[in-house]
Amino acid sequence: MLFNFRFLYSSGNANKIHMHLGRCVRYRFGDPTEICMQLKGRDFLTLQNYTADEIKYLLWVASDLKERVKHKKEYLPLLQGKSLTMIFEKRSTRTRLSTETGFALLGGHPCFLTTQDIHLGINESITDTARVLSSMTDAILARVYKQTDLELLAQEASIPVINGLSDSDHPIQILADYLTLQEHYGSLKGLTLSWIGDGNNVLNAIMMSASKFGMNLQVATPKGFEPDPTITKIAEEYSVKYGTKFFLTTDPLEAANGANVLITDTWISMGQEEEKQERLRAFQGYQITMQTGKVASPGWTFLHCLPRKPEEVDDEVFYSPQSLVFKEAENRKWTIMAVMVSLLTDYSPQLQRPVF
Repeated sequence: MLFNFRFLYSSGNANKIHMHLGRCVRYRFGDPTEICMQLKGRDFLTLQNYTADEIKYLLWVASDLKERVKHKKEYLPLLQGKSLTMIFEKRSTRTRLSTETGFALLGGHPCFLTTQDIHLGINESITDTARVLSSMTDAILARVYKQTDLELLAQEASIPVINGLSDSDHPIQILADYLTLQEHYGSLKGLTLSWIGDGNNVLNAIMMSASKFGMNLQVATPKGFEPDPTITKIAEEYSVKYGTKFFLTTDPLEAANGANVLITDTWISMGQEEEKQERLRAFQGYQITMQTGKVASPGWTFLHCLPRKPEEVDDEVFYSPQSLVFKEAENRKWTIMAVMVSLLTDYSPQLQRPVF
């Protein structure tokens, strides 16, 4: 299942047309073009494997489903008769609830499996597990420790595999972040994101996608907690390609300077509990406060993927009007629904394409 589709672009003089696996929907937006988008059957392991237009398409579908299901109260059984395997090596609130309720809301049947139910790669090889699951369900969402386990699962499965989180990437979280910012600002292009915290999987996902939307990224991490050098190189290349600004620093205020969005995450991820005291010492001075916001752009906002600890961001910011964290949490549902619908069906959004 590890493969990419080619996509085509051509220009014309008619209204913009979106074509998805032979189905077309017309909408007005910007210059007239025709886009061929094929996501059905794909894996969703990392945003690095998705083009700017493909990621925008997923956000468009998310906006469409949110409008139709939440606001218009439409019943859309797009996944009726389909089932989803949910493998969770790590506990979760938002990933489990958003996926399980979202898949069911669309008429499908989610099957939740923990390490007590399935021993991925231990009692049964990942290869054998992938083939068994492929024969019984229509897709797999896996929240695991190792990205390599996801890649092997996807290689051996004949159904789409979705990354629900790994130690090196968290693409479904970033879709929710971008949808939240899209709704708040009306457009993503030109925004400056400031990451203040650990060089972790969430930051990796931002680094592999922000430039594709024309967003700048300013990153502050303590010495020794920088992001993966391979991911940093990719981010630098994207910055040049898309004409955006990207830099790394150890100074939180330098990273926050002029930023539209201040972002942080847990300093101690699952599996890092033994490093707690060392990490708390290293991250002294990295808490986001209103003082941090004073050097940011007027109208700045705050994101955190949750769960949050007070040392990462104080209550004044976390519960302030600038904080978008609870909208961000809700949007995990609409964006994962968009991923599942796009990988499993021929659905085309009915809502006019948002401005990105």
